[in-house]
Amino acid sequence: MILTEKETAAVKDLQQQEKTCIEKYQRYSCEAKDTVLKDLFKTLQDKEQHHFDSLQQVLGGKVPSCDCNDSDGRNYKPTATYDKMSDSADKKCDNFLATDCIVSEKLASSEYNTDVFCFKDSDMRKLLADIQIEEQNHAEMLFKYKTVNGMA
Repeated sequence: MILTEKETAAVKDLQQQEKTCIEKYQRYSCEAKDTVLKDLFKTLQDKEQHHFDSLQQVLGGKVPSCDCNDSDGRNYKPTATYDKMSDSADKKCDNFLATDCIVSEKLASSEYNTDVFCFKDSDMRKLLADIQIEEQNHAEMLFKYKTVNGMA
């Protein structure tokens, strides 16, 4: 597949966004106080790396297959670490990190939703739509973490 200049620019922009998310999840997994949140950040870091790698394949001329995974968010069931009524410094820190990541996932989802219309290739549009759904799943997983811990 040969990308147009506009398509190439869109893929590179999306890839930069993925790179930033990878770094954020890596840093936040070190900063998080709760091991459940640390594990979630590591999981999401791996998923963002997969998105980055998929976009790299596109820049190399190949559109990877996708699985249209829409169940990660629905199936995620975190265990509570914090008491819903507590207001500890650790809970406040983890709440901030999770909230910040939800904002990042909303932005990523929005970008994919917009950029999908830049592409004429249906397999490429399918890939971007799949990643967009996965970004929504990430936000849902973070929200479920916040909810079970009395942060939402």
